Amino acid sequence: MEGVSYARMPRVKIRELKDDYAKFELRDTDASIANALRRVMIAEVPTIAIDLVEIEVNSSVLNDEFIAHRLGLIPLTSARAMSMRFSRDCDACDGDGQCEFCSVEFHLRAKCMTDQTLDVTSKDLVSSDHTVVPVDFSDSSGLESSDNRGVIIVKLRRGQELKLRAIARKGIGKDHAKWSPAATVTFMYEPEIHINEDLMESLTLEEKKEWIDSSPTQVFQIDPVTQQVTVLEPEAYSYDDEVIKKAEAMGKPGLVEVTARQDSFIFTVESTGAVKASQLVLNAIEILKQKLDAVRLSEDTVEADDQFGELGAHMRGG
Repeated sequence: MEGVSYARMPRVKIRELKDDYAKFELRDTDASIANALRRVMIAEVPTIAIDLVEIEVNSSVLNDEFIAHRLGLIPLTSARAMSMRFSRDCDACDGDGQCEFCSVEFHLRAKCMTDQTLDVTSKDLVSSDHTVVPVDFSDSSGLESSDNRGVIIVKLRRGQELKLRAIARKGIGKDHAKWSPAATVTFMYEPEIHINEDLMESLTLEEKKEWIDSSPTQVFQIDPVTQQVTVLEPEAYSYDDEVIKKAEAMGKPGLVEVTARQDSFIFTVESTGAVKASQLVLNAIEILKQKLDAVRLSEDTVEADDQFGELGAHMRGG
């Protein structure tokens, strides 16, 4: 119908937020937008990762290609990745990908001089840019443990040595997984759970407990005072239908009704550490907006061609 707007204004509600983890609700939209946001977070938000490795000395037990691959998968802090240039588009170095505008240089020099095995880790990588360094996975307690030594690249024995130069560049997960800023991005339809109170009251206390225990996740609970079954955590429901099957087996079909809200989604985002989870979501939204603007511009171009024919194409140089 002409004059009718189908525009929707999605809303976001943050449930939990950490540097590497975010859980939020996306409401008033549909699955196409939710899935587009998920895919952009995984594959199109840019980060910085090691892309070129020049090995000068390697007398370790790992071959050059293996070490280069391990270096590429080390997450690097990528807060400025959005403002960096892609090496292929950099006019400062003619696409060579080795200038300050599109790359960051790393050096690593390690040699074992004792009988004790030397662990060469991401903390041994020396960066030319203090804003782009390997992600620090140290635990806040500061205790000396295997968790705060960085990502192990290789182990060296007495006399073994590793010396190399590496170039990190901007990229996206669509080109290679090493550039993906997301460890995990999932979403689920928000469930709506309705309990038939009349049928529930016809069950004994033991039957109620048995029905609740049939759920693989802790969705329901019994009020210790009223002994009524209530919904504890709706989003914990995994759409397994176990409680529905149990109700039917007990001769109480319709005891509970579970429906999925088609316009509300619960997102869980885990970052590799290259970009904070909150920034990952914001960057993905910005990229999605750019894609939608490109589609709108393309539609305007088609309409201009329809209206002006060959003249419109000729004005664009076509």
